[in-house]
This record gives sequence, structure tokens and C-alpha cells, in this order.
Amino acid sequence: MQFPAELGLQADADLRHYNTLGVPARARYLTVVNSTTLLTQALQFAHEANLAVLVLGQGSNTVLTRDFDGLVIHNQLRGVDVIQETDSYVELRVAAGENWHQFVSFAVTKHWYGVENLALIPGLVGAAPIQNIGAYGVEVKDVITAVEYVDRTTLAIQTLSNDACQFAYRDSVFKNALCDATVITAVQIRLNKRAALNLDYPALADQAGKQPSLESVFDAVCRIRTQKLPDPAAIPNAGSFFKNPVVTTEHHQRLKSQFPDLIGFATDDGYKLAAGWLIDQAGWKNKEISGVRVHRQQALVVINPSNRSGADVMALAAAIQQDIVRIYDVQLEVEPRIY
Repeated sequence: MQFPAELGLQADADLRHYNTLGVPARARYLTVVNSTTLLTQALQFAHEANLAVLVLGQGSNTVLTRDFDGLVIHNQLRGVDVIQETDSYVELRVAAGENWHQFVSFAVTKHWYGVENLALIPGLVGAAPIQNIGAYGVEVKDVITAVEYVDRTTLAIQTLSNDACQFAYRDSVFKNALCDATVITAVQIRLNKRAALNLDYPALADQAGKQPSLESVFDAVCRIRTQKLPDPAAIPNAGSFFKNPVVTTEHHQRLKSQFPDLIGFATDDGYKLAAGWLIDQAGWKNKEISGVRVHRQQALVVINPSNRSGADVMALAAAIQQDIVRIYDVQLEVEPRIY
């Protein structure tokens, strides 16, 4: 088949720099798209060539366990546009290829409230709704009004409302019913123009100062994350590797009697446990298997300093999961998407 010249296809492409774990997987083909026109052309080409498609931004929430025998599309759609503005809020259309942290920084400089608690989360804007990213008492679903995407089958651009996105804890319809059926092109976000800070997280409240402001909360989040989490550019990692598990009230009571220092928070479904605490107390901090290691400061983070394979990363994850089941009878779920 004739390759469309405008797609600039790279054959046998190294994906090491397209995933923050630094996994040295390869792709049969790679293309970089910076417009919806190029995106739809790439999807059309993949359909006609009977190629599987994988869309990668920064790959900050991805584990590549094998080479990808298909077309990898690197999303570089850019632009931040005001859709609507009133005295109390501004609604924005943010292209999927925008860097998430840079967008948060931009919002703070504009004195728009709502995403400051989500500073320094790695990745691009298009990945945010898929995972329903969250930190320090805020989830991105709290500010999203709609998500725009290209349907991979029809190539039509569609818009999905917040409710239709079926957001849940680190979850959305884009990880379930619409998984591998869509490519997110933009996210519509509504931010407050009047002060509306979330300081429910104690450590954040402590560091934000006695008279917290938008800027001081943003700075505090950046300080906390920098102290606790390694920079993927310096130490390859995918951020928090495990979700915080939810157990029944009865299970929590049993664990609390056995482990009095257990960290857990009441939810509608029972208790959400701190996965990092479970892993830390099980003795996994700084442990290594085949060159993949648990971070010495943050037990939730798996690091890959030697650029080992995705299979090696998952082998360490599986060993941790087995240990947590053995000790606590709790099943940890991996947070990144596995390919």
C-alpha cells in the first residue's frame, strides 16, 4: 500500500521516548499528527492497511509489554480557546496534545480556579479524561464539561457530555465501552473566576499558608509532588502504579485490628485504603527485580532506571500484588493502561 507522504510514517520506530517508563518497545509504524485532518488520514490509512492503532501522547500512563505491530499515532494537537466567558467562569476548549501541567500553569497565571490541585501530573490533556486524573481532593471530572473525539470507525468528530463520560475513580467510558474506539481531540473545561480553593488534603492545607491563594496552592502542590514523586525525565516511571483499593467496612475493621496504623478513608462503598502504605509496610520500598525497582521514597511508584522491558515492569508489579494479597487479602489494581 502507498504511504500517504503527509503522514511522514516512520517504520520500525523506537517508542522509548514516547512512554515515560522508558520501555524500549518498537512500533511497526509511527506518525506524528498536529491536526484533526492528519489524524483522520492516519486512521483511514490504518483501516485500509488493516493495522491496529495505538494513540500515544507522552505515554505517562502506559506500559508497553511488547512491540506494537500496527500504527502508533503521536498526538500533537495544540491550542487553547475560550468558548464562553462570564463574570464567574470561563469555558475553554483545550486541544488533546497540550501538556497538562503547562495548561494548569496557564490557568493559574490567568487567575482561573479549578485545576491548581492537579499541577505536575505528567501527560497531555487528551489523556486526562481517560484516566479521570486526580490529586489532593480534586478530579478532572470536576471541571470537564465535554470531551471531543474522532470515532475510529466513521472518522466523524463527536462530543460527549460530562455525564456520558461515565467518570469514576481513575476510570471513564474511554477505558471501557469506548476503549480503542475513539481518539480524543479536545477537552472542554470550565474554570471559576472567583476564589474556590480545595484544601481538604491536610498536607496541602499545611503548605498553602495561613492565607492560601490560588498561587500558593499551586506552588504547594508542586513542592509536595516534587518531594514525593520522581521526575519521569530523570527517572523513568509512570507515576502512581497502583490504584487505592476499596474494601468493605468489615474487611477494613479486620485489617485495622491487625494493623492499627492502617490508613483508610470511608467511602460510599466501604473504605479506600492507601495503596502506598500497604506496599511500604510490606517492605517493598527500594526493592528491585530484574532492574525494575520500587521508588525509595514513594512506594506507589515503580521506576525503570535501566530501561527494562514492559514484561519486566509487570513482573515486579505482579510480585507486589501477590504479596499484598498474602498479607492483607487485598487485590491491588494496576493504574496505567497495559499494552
